[in-house]
Amino acid sequence: MSEGQQRTPLYLKVAADLRTAITAGEYGSGAKLPAEDELARRYGVSRGTVRQALAALRTDGLITSRRGTRRVVLGAPRLHSFGELRSFTRWARSLGEEPGGRVVALDRVAANEEEAERLRLAEGSIVYRVRRLRTLSGAPVMVERTTYPERIGELVAGMPLDTVSYSEQLELHGVLFADARHTIDLVRADEDDSELLGCRAGEALLRERRHSTDPAGTPVEWSQDRYLPGTVAFTMQSSMATTALGRRLSQ
Repeated sequence: MSEGQQRTPLYLKVAADLRTAITAGEYGSGAKLPAEDELARRYGVSRGTVRQALAALRTDGLITSRRGTRRVVLGAPRLHSFGELRSFTRWARSLGEEPGGRVVALDRVAANEEEAERLRLAEGSIVYRVRRLRTLSGAPVMVERTTYPERIGELVAGMPLDTVSYSEQLELHGVLFADARHTIDLVRADEDDSELLGCRAGEALLRERRHSTDPAGTPVEWSQDRYLPGTVAFTMQSSMATTALGRRLSQ
């Protein structure tokens, strides 16, 4: 070995071999990889090395995992339009997935400073905070935290707890979601996220903050959605005329 030359770390070799196998279709979409101890025996390395290799594949978006389960191979990403981003339910159905939702908490409270600013309300005005677990074909994908102004929150509070799409039901009451401003970043999972999504507290989640208005420009919701890594990706396309933001699903 020449001076300054370094060996390729073992975990990168393992990751490269698994990446090749996944790309070649040896593991189909949704298939589980072998357990860590089996992979360690196959490659003659420690379980720590295997974990590093799997972490690299997860960073590449090739696999995902949930606490207590083996790593699952993801499918090819699918691109969707900005319009679908406004409705989790319609987006999911467009992929042939079955959207689901479970209300974790629904509270009628006084708006804090941020909620009042986003919804253009006086601080202390009544709002409704809703926290829901969203699923795709039964699998946990996202924790949705949405704040509604009182007039809309009252409608939401009157809906059945298993209502899949609030936006569709609100449209029947004349509440239209015309425009939305999105901010996408990373956030650490809190204890609620950990319990609902089956991830570790402190794990990085993809966060989408959404401020929606009706055709008159009146705010109708302020939402902060936290997605498990490896379940969705967002893409933006820009042009001189328009800007579109879409969502991709990794299965």
